[in-house]
Amino acid sequence: MFETIRLRIALSSAAALLASHAWADTTDQTRPDNETTLAPVIVRDQAPRSLTSPSVSEIKRVLDGTVGSVGFVDSDSYANTYAFTLRDVLKEVPGVFVQNRYGQELRLSIRGSGIARSYHTRGLEILQDGIPTNLADGSGDYYQIDPLALRAAEVYKGGNGLAYGASTLGGAIDFITPTAYTADAPNMVRLEGGSYGTVRASAQFSRVVGPLDYIATFSTHHASGYRDHERGNYQQFNANVGYRFSPTLDTRFYVGVYVVNQLLPGTLSLNDALNNPTRAATSAVTGDQARNTRTERIANRTTLKLDTGELTFDTWAIHKSLYHPIFQALEQDGWTYGFAPRYTATLDLGGLRNDVIAGARFFGGNTQARQYVNVSGNRGAQTLDSSQNAYNYEAYVENRLFFLPTVALMTGVKALRDVREYVDHGGLAADPTYRSTSETFNGINPKLGLLWQPNRDIQAFADITRSQDVPDFTDLMQTFSSTTRFTPLAAQHAWTVELGTRGTHDRVSWDVTAWRSLVRDQLLQYTTNPNIPATTFNANQTVLQGIEAGVSVDLLRDIAGRGAGDRITLSGVWNLNDFRFKGDPQYGSNRIAGVPVNVVRAALGYSRPDGFHLSASVDWVPAGAWADDANTLRVPGYALLGVQAGWDFRNGVSVYVDARNLTNKRYVSDISTVADARTASTAIFYPGEGRSVFAGVRYAF
Repeated sequence: MFETIRLRIALSSAAALLASHAWADTTDQTRPDNETTLAPVIVRDQAPRSLTSPSVSEIKRVLDGTVGSVGFVDSDSYANTYAFTLRDVLKEVPGVFVQNRYGQELRLSIRGSGIARSYHTRGLEILQDGIPTNLADGSGDYYQIDPLALRAAEVYKGGNGLAYGASTLGGAIDFITPTAYTADAPNMVRLEGGSYGTVRASAQFSRVVGPLDYIATFSTHHASGYRDHERGNYQQFNANVGYRFSPTLDTRFYVGVYVVNQLLPGTLSLNDALNNPTRAATSAVTGDQARNTRTERIANRTTLKLDTGELTFDTWAIHKSLYHPIFQALEQDGWTYGFAPRYTATLDLGGLRNDVIAGARFFGGNTQARQYVNVSGNRGAQTLDSSQNAYNYEAYVENRLFFLPTVALMTGVKALRDVREYVDHGGLAADPTYRSTSETFNGINPKLGLLWQPNRDIQAFADITRSQDVPDFTDLMQTFSSTTRFTPLAAQHAWTVELGTRGTHDRVSWDVTAWRSLVRDQLLQYTTNPNIPATTFNANQTVLQGIEAGVSVDLLRDIAGRGAGDRITLSGVWNLNDFRFKGDPQYGSNRIAGVPVNVVRAALGYSRPDGFHLSASVDWVPAGAWADDANTLRVPGYALLGVQAGWDFRNGVSVYVDARNLTNKRYVSDISTVADARTASTAIFYPGEGRSVFAGVRYAF
């Protein structure tokens, strides 16, 4: 390890000798004055910070420099709610469509990414502390992101994810965990419970010992589930250890262990989803369908502060094992690993400010994938013995030149070469034939944009980016008549134009973006059998466009009297999703199935400086999504009402109550899309959860 550190120091020092411009140090920033902190945090916040531990305000400041649409979530915004899934984290970010299915499984889509993929990650890079958590083929789960182990989340929509090397249609989401420097308190315990047999406990502790700091968070969660055959057990452990060698060099190690045992309730017909939503699909019960995963992750970030910026080296390794009895019993075991250097700087070019981000990424993965006959959830005769190998080679650069004091020109480009190799080892009675095949995808993704910032609180931007989505093995490995085969597919390409503004003025904050993507070879899915993973195909041409709008306004302030500090706030998010085929021989200009056109969320809240807060919310889908690309079957719209209340006491104790779907509305939360509902099985719907109430207590000390 020490040899590796010395090698990195030597490489970084060589890079410093090549630089010739002076760089102004960025000063540490504390949290905004209106954030409630405990005394120990104030003391630690005054200590010298690690280079790998920026404050929340620093993270937000850097994010706001993006020339394009981005989103930000401070974990304080959901600390006093029942935050179990990523919907609880991201539901108020404009442009993010996220719907629960069961447990922590959900559909997460940004700008049509994975629009017809109703399971796992598609077209999005999921990062934790700036380091990828996706498998090397681009797929992945959300289970290892524990909302209680986060300090903030950054959402980079579309090509704006290039700041971390991402250039997919959906972009990237970076989930940032706290360090001992940024934790709310040195110690924190939390206990929650509520509907459907839900019980969750979480504990976090952190310390700073001279140049060493460390933090660990452990959560355990059990729920019987709203539906039959939905019981889930989750254990999630996240920790990081940092060491500051000097004011210009430090390193941080991240460790995670995630254990998930989740029963699957399956999909229902539309009639059952709306009238008998708690039942499980018959095949889910007879096959004892489940998704059980064991994931271990270790990563390192080493940062060297140069005279002309910062040089960061990220390395990571992820081991994941999966046992997944569905139409067959899927068993996978594999490793993902990578290395990513990254250089950032603010330079002075002839008196003009110039921000530069440059980096490269190599990451690969090797997975042994086997399948067996599903015998009531157990392994029967083996039907597949295969290897899945993925390798990615990427380089990127983004430059922002302020040619006027308030106007910046942004240019950028990413070059990529992605390899997907598949080997069917054969040797089985069902299929003795050995097969080996591979596909290589190359691409150049440029971007160009302008940022206008008339003052520190208001921005406007316009940009154009090219994205490329490479098919993952879930796309490439398709099952026909119970036989799984490699199916060649083209990469998805798109040009996206966006125009938007964000800012704050007096009592009003806003974030509004209009965008349009022209997509070629879009990767879309349709279900052939409710128990078999969806089949993927390349659509010819599609047009995705929409509006992402979020607004918040303080309607009233100082209600209880002059200087009382209490306020009533109205906030809302509106996503317009206009996704269509373009001149398709089969579907014409039909809407693409899977996502509703309009999604609205609004909340009215009251808060006081003493920590009391009360809010009411509504989630409204005026008209549901199409279930098929032929546009013959559509789910009904719905409106869900919720109430949240809590109190942060001065002794470190916080309590909350979170009530959801108060009217017990029957609705469809997600769909496994089909090509034509007139000819396909339509047991493809996931019912949304009914009325529920959760409560919790947190103690920070």
